[in-house]
Amino acid sequence: MTTVADLYPTRGAAEVTTPRQDPVVWGDPTGLESYERDGFLADPGLLSDDEVALYRTELERLIADPAVRADERSIVERSSGNVRSVFEVHRLSEVFAGLVRDERLVGRARQILGSDVYVHQSRVNVKPGFGASGFYWHSDFETWHAEDGLPNMRTVSVSIALTENYSTNGGLMIMPGSHLSFLGCAGATPTDNYKKSLQMQDAGTPSDEALTKLADAHGIRLFTGRAGAATWFDCNCMHGSGDNITPYPRSNVFIVFNSVENAAVEPFAAPVRRPEFIGARDFTPVR
Repeated sequence: MTTVADLYPTRGAAEVTTPRQDPVVWGDPTGLESYERDGFLADPGLLSDDEVALYRTELERLIADPAVRADERSIVERSSGNVRSVFEVHRLSEVFAGLVRDERLVGRARQILGSDVYVHQSRVNVKPGFGASGFYWHSDFETWHAEDGLPNMRTVSVSIALTENYSTNGGLMIMPGSHLSFLGCAGATPTDNYKKSLQMQDAGTPSDEALTKLADAHGIRLFTGRAGAATWFDCNCMHGSGDNITPYPRSNVFIVFNSVENAAVEPFAAPVRRPEFIGARDFTPVR
C-alpha cells in the first residue's frame, strides 16, 4: 500500500483540477526565471554538430539491430511496424550512458531539483517522415504519479533534438504555464496499461473540454530549431506532438531526471507498477 499522501488525485470518476502543491525550482533559481514562469527552458546549442552526428549514428544503430527491435524496451508503430521508441537507452548503449552522465545535463537537473538525481526514464523517440504518429496531449507527471508512484512534482525532462525541428514535422508543443495546476484525469487504469499507452494513449488523456480551457488560458508554444537543441521542461507541463507527414524525420533523445528525495512508492492510481525500464526503481544518483 502507498504510505505517502496523495497530493494529486487522478483516474477517478471525473476530471479534477488541483493547484500545484510543490515548488517549480527546488534549487538555485538563478537563470531559471522563465522555467519557473513557463515550465520550460530552451537551450538552442546544447550539442555540437559532431556530438549530434555521434548520437544520431548510435540511434540508427540501435533501431537497426534485430536484438534491440525484439527487446520489450522497443515500441513499434502499429500501422507501419517501424520502431517508435527505445526505452532505457542509457542501459542499452554506452554512448547514451555517457550523455546521461554529462555534467551539462546532470548539473542543470540538480539545479532545478535541488538535490542529487537519478534517471527515472530514458528513451530515444524516432519519428520518421511520411506518417509517423504523434504523442497526444498529456502531463507526464499524471502518468508517473498514477502508474509509477512518484509522490511530488520534483522531476524534470530534457528533450534533445537529433534532427532539425521544423514547424511541420511533428515538433514538441507545450502550453506555457500549464505546469502550475494538475489535471487529474477521469477513468480507471487498466492492468498493463503501458502496453497500449506507449503506442496510443487512452487512460490519463485529458478531455477535449479541459484541453480547450488550458489552451485558451495559456496558449501553445511549438519548438523548432537545429539538431543539438535541447528543451528542459517540468514534469507537469501539458505537452504533445503531432503526426509527421513530411519527408523530414524528427528524432530525439529524452531523459527524465528525478530527485533522489522523490523516489517512487507504490502507484497512486494503478493496480500494478509499470516495468522498471519505463519507471525506474534503481534510485542510485547519477555520477
